[in-house]
Amino acid sequence: MSDQNKVKPTAPAVQTTGHAWDGDLQEYNNPLPRWWLWSFYGTVVFAVLYWFMFPAWPVGDGWTRGVTTASVIEQGQTVDRPWNTRYQLIAEMQTGDAALRQRAYAEQISSASFQEILDNPEMMAFARSVGRGLFGDNCAACHGSGGQGVVGLFPNLADDAWLWGGTPERIHETLIQGRNGYMPAFGGVLNPSQLTDVSEYVLSLSGLTQPGEAVEPGREIFQGPIGGCYTCHTPEGTGLQSLGSANLTDAIWTLVDLPAEASTEAKRDALSAFIAKGVQGNRVMPGWSDRLSPTDLKLLAVYTHQLGGGQ
Repeated sequence: MSDQNKVKPTAPAVQTTGHAWDGDLQEYNNPLPRWWLWSFYGTVVFAVLYWFMFPAWPVGDGWTRGVTTASVIEQGQTVDRPWNTRYQLIAEMQTGDAALRQRAYAEQISSASFQEILDNPEMMAFARSVGRGLFGDNCAACHGSGGQGVVGLFPNLADDAWLWGGTPERIHETLIQGRNGYMPAFGGVLNPSQLTDVSEYVLSLSGLTQPGEAVEPGREIFQGPIGGCYTCHTPEGTGLQSLGSANLTDAIWTLVDLPAEASTEAKRDALSAFIAKGVQGNRVMPGWSDRLSPTDLKLLAVYTHQLGGGQ
């Protein structure tokens, strides 16, 4: 018998769902691939296990806590808390590799002097990194993200002109105990003409006006018993860091924005108004010793010091 007479086996008919469209378009009813089916079963098992192990279902005002815990350190003791992303983050910050390295640097900073920190590049890099975060969280709201301050409200920490001293030790002291700036109001002591005269003299100290006979009446008020300005600002007008009195010779103005005034007359009027009003109760900086740890205060002092280039 020739090959042409052999009967070829026919393929089994493929089952369909019985649905048809446009007369001949049908939907096959093939079984799902075995690998896909077992993968699906695996996801179901995983979901059930996850519901029991981790927070999952809302229940009343709370949710199911799960059985998994995270070990965190609280008040010097290691305790297990129900797992959530917050406690996981706390655990990583307390016992992770980065946390351990940070803790080692912090201990080194804590036992080092300010000069040792300034002379050590690694400790300075750590102080800048951590200090930037501390400054942003605690100081930037008043002094600005770069320490530029606001004239009349908050001192500029980036110009290396420090009312209370700009060494790391003095900045550290400021952070711990806070500061309370004060200048008496002279509006009830000096008449408008005298206020203008003393303003003219103060402007001459920083070169904004030329010294001469025009400033002599103001100099007598500044240096004499009527005004007595020299007692805080010194006879030379350089100020006293122990009192936080401004240096009037450096052309840096923290309480009255004289550079913004276009003319000498406008500068004199703005300065006269400031002298008449004084500074009372609106230049207070709180102490941070009850808010930050001693190590954080030290790091913040070093970071703030380098904002202005250091003294």
